[in-house]
Amino acid sequence: MSENRIVRAAAVQIAPDLDRPEGTLERVLNAIDEAAAKGARFMVFPETFVPYYPYFSFVLPPALQGAEHLRLYERAVAVPGPVTQAVSAAARRHGAVIVLGVNERDHGSLYNTQLIFDADGSLKLKRRKITPTYHERMIWGQGDGAGLTVVETAVGRVGALACWEHYNPLARYALMARHEEIHAAQFPGSLVGQIFADQMEVTIRHHALEAACFVVNATGWLTDAQVAQVCPDERLRGACRGGNCTAIVSPEGKHLADPLGPGEGILVADMDLALVTKRKRMMDAVGHYARPELLSLLHDDRPASFVHQPIHSQTDFRSLDHEPFSASDEPSRVSAGGSGPGRDANGAPDQRVAVLRR
Repeated sequence: MSENRIVRAAAVQIAPDLDRPEGTLERVLNAIDEAAAKGARFMVFPETFVPYYPYFSFVLPPALQGAEHLRLYERAVAVPGPVTQAVSAAARRHGAVIVLGVNERDHGSLYNTQLIFDADGSLKLKRRKITPTYHERMIWGQGDGAGLTVVETAVGRVGALACWEHYNPLARYALMARHEEIHAAQFPGSLVGQIFADQMEVTIRHHALEAACFVVNATGWLTDAQVAQVCPDERLRGACRGGNCTAIVSPEGKHLADPLGPGEGILVADMDLALVTKRKRMMDAVGHYARPELLSLLHDDRPASFVHQPIHSQTDFRSLDHEPFSASDEPSRVSAGGSGPGRDANGAPDQRVAVLRR
């Protein structure tokens, strides 16, 4: 239950280190220490903050991106690896739940990855952005449905989405159906201009209201010198400014502190989790306010696999000829997972094929 729990949250808006491979991690660890000194037990950092968001992909044409893309490969994060070990140790030392965005390297591909560390230092979730946006598709691969979940942590049930994943209502519903209490939102910041910040603010407040959860949103920041470094062409530098709205929002859609605009800072606010129930008493989108017999979510929550066994190697088709066709032969429509139609006794998706009969 969420009653009688107050959690101090910190949303971190700082600049990355574009020059030193280890520099951004040092900034993360220092910010964790600073937020912990302010009493924070839940901390959120910006999208793909380590080593840095690929701002170059927004301002350079594809033919000129090769060198910067390869540099990002060289500095990208292995999971697990030295970066996760360092953040895990910081989470354990301060007893804090930490959500960190990284550029993850998995062999020959990069991914926009969100990591959730529990207060004991354990890595509770590694999820990848399901659809990179526009220019980002030149940089990252796609995630899968396995990451659209909520994890139980020392501060409550936590889920996460990155940037324009918040414009995918079914992705958000997948987290809502798992009874998300605290939502970590991450955006790049220093991008597109003020309109990006305005749209972001509407989006995170709407999710807080609809999901009846707290939203802790962190955006990044580039200094003027970094903007010039990313954008040698002065005419393009406006594209790497604005877009800052680091904020903490209650289930009632209210800001718990004034959002951070341009500049660096750590936003801190107390989240009274009793407000989750207060909001859901009026509108529970995955409970008394839902109509699952009319509208439901089909969610494939299996991890992506690039190698598949032929189904005939696992199934005796002769046995299926004598079984009546039932709802268990259909894909799962249970958005929250677990056993049920379309799943076997262990909760795994049913791999049988439907057999047509006269």
